[in-house]
Amino acid sequence: MGIGIPGFETRSTAVADGVELNAAVGGEGPAVVLLHGFPQTHLMWRHVAPLLAGHHTVICPDLRGYGASGKPEAVGADTYSKRTMAADVVRLADALGFDRFTLVGHDRGAHVAFRAGLDHPDRISHLGILDILPTLDTWNVLHGAGAAVAFHLYLMAQPPGLPERMIAGSADAFFGHFLDAWSTSPDAIPADVRAEYLRACRDAVVSIVADYRATATVDIEHDRADLDAGNRLTMPVTVVQQDWGRHLGFDGAETWRPWSTDLRHVTTRAGHFMAEEAPEDIARLIQNLVKR
Repeated sequence: MGIGIPGFETRSTAVADGVELNAAVGGEGPAVVLLHGFPQTHLMWRHVAPLLAGHHTVICPDLRGYGASGKPEAVGADTYSKRTMAADVVRLADALGFDRFTLVGHDRGAHVAFRAGLDHPDRISHLGILDILPTLDTWNVLHGAGAAVAFHLYLMAQPPGLPERMIAGSADAFFGHFLDAWSTSPDAIPADVRAEYLRACRDAVVSIVADYRATATVDIEHDRADLDAGNRLTMPVTVVQQDWGRHLGFDGAETWRPWSTDLRHVTTRAGHFMAEEAPEDIARLIQNLVKR
């Protein structure tokens, strides 16, 4: 028996031609969809999801290209665009019978959630964003020696071939680096979960790189088009971040403000893996978001 979320069942749902999303589903009530980050799977929500399941149907998918979900070949720029990955999530909600839902994403999942909020405002009732900036702003705040903290963004932005070979040649060391460097609580990711994250990433190097490569190409185009057109997130939005803007020279709340008409910005003392380090806090923030 593999690791799972207590009390949740796992199912696979077709969301596009040849692509199925693996998702853990539990609870009953209005839907809350939780999207994981890098280098993780839906298991990152193993503490938060049960805390929400008393009043919500909680849906925790593996993103396209990650975990046990489909990993289609990147035949074009859109295969792993956040627009395509957001459409996957909406179709998953359709298949599970939910017209509207709260959407919360962490890291890579937060980029998908952000795009879903812009592309599908009629479907997303509330939006939670954990520890990212929008794609355009992410690239804009990285400059000088400070950009070294995001070396992986630049590595995976390179044309197909070299980054995949480099990462695959030392996958556990590469992915494990982020699990170590981004955590302020080493016990938050126990050995069995860490091993599952590394196994899942080891088996998904090509699709993970394709996801990141899209963030350096087509995702920028989509964000710029929305910004130029004046499109904004119109649902209640809660953004939770570490105060890494203090180190890179930007104000997180002010950076987010142009993108949302109803924003609450919160900083946390937890590390990047806040759903695993401070699950009660994150569950409470989600519950408060849903009440707005």
